Amino acid sequence: MKPLNECHILVTPTSYGQHDPGLKTELAAVVGRVTYNETGKPLSSAQLAALLPGVDGYIAGLDAIDAGALRAAGALRVIARYGVGTDNVDLAAARARGIVVTNTPGANAAAVAELTVALLLLGARPILGAAAATKAGGWPRTSGLSLGGKTVGLVGFGAIGRAVAGLLAGFGVRLLASDPWCDVTLAAALGVTPVELGALLAESDFVSLHAPVTPETRGMVDAAFLAQMKPGACLVNTARGELVDEAALYEALASGRLRGAALDAFASEPPGADNPLLSLPTVIATPHMGAHTDGATTTMGRMALADCLAVLRGEEPVYRVV
Repeated sequence: MKPLNECHILVTPTSYGQHDPGLKTELAAVVGRVTYNETGKPLSSAQLAALLPGVDGYIAGLDAIDAGALRAAGALRVIARYGVGTDNVDLAAARARGIVVTNTPGANAAAVAELTVALLLLGARPILGAAAATKAGGWPRTSGLSLGGKTVGLVGFGAIGRAVAGLLAGFGVRLLASDPWCDVTLAAALGVTPVELGALLAESDFVSLHAPVTPETRGMVDAAFLAQMKPGACLVNTARGELVDEAALYEALASGRLRGAALDAFASEPPGADNPLLSLPTVIATPHMGAHTDGATTTMGRMALADCLAVLRGEEPVYRVV
């Protein structure tokens, strides 16, 4: 086993160490070489393949970590995902090559939950338009919805869904959750009623997505899903863009059947100015910023670094995925 001080580490998340410079200095002090992503965005498979030869450990952002890229990773022993999702990692290819994959569960739950509540409020009240009009010299008379008394449906009740429920406790909303593995004890403690997905969609004024991307959930927000939603409801997505059929969502919004959508994630990122959803005044779009707070990025960085170094030392990581 190669000594840690001879190991080469690749770090691709651009926010790594942004709020805690000690993450970079500590890493540099214990390994032989560190390479950082200088593109300012997630790497394509080809870009990653060009960097992986000779790399022993990899702290990974949302790069395309597919079988093609991993074929170039002759020395790689660990992929430490900086975040919870692993849908961008070919886990079968990593397992076949004996590469350990870890993640950072719960590290960004509070940050994403906070953004979710912010987007719920923006979906309820025309804050952005009113603010822009006021700064331009106007004084618009606006009207919106109160969250109090409304029903919020959480599709997925993991760490982030539970954090959202906790934050909404003071708003006087009715909370529903749909999750095949819903912890009913925790749900009851948070005032959340577990229901089947169809009931949640029919009854919710706001539907908030907190499901992981799996073969079963990919594209789950399709025409049939949207048709089951309560007319005039609002969709919030702070999870992954791959959950949503964007063409179907466009039709539901353009027809006026849904009140609006607040989207922090898109199927292709960045979505591009020609994405039809961005042309709709009822769509609020943010740049996948849910986890981008000082607390979340620092916690993700510390968890990913600890598990990356543990594997390179021959130890068992805390948050192994494969």
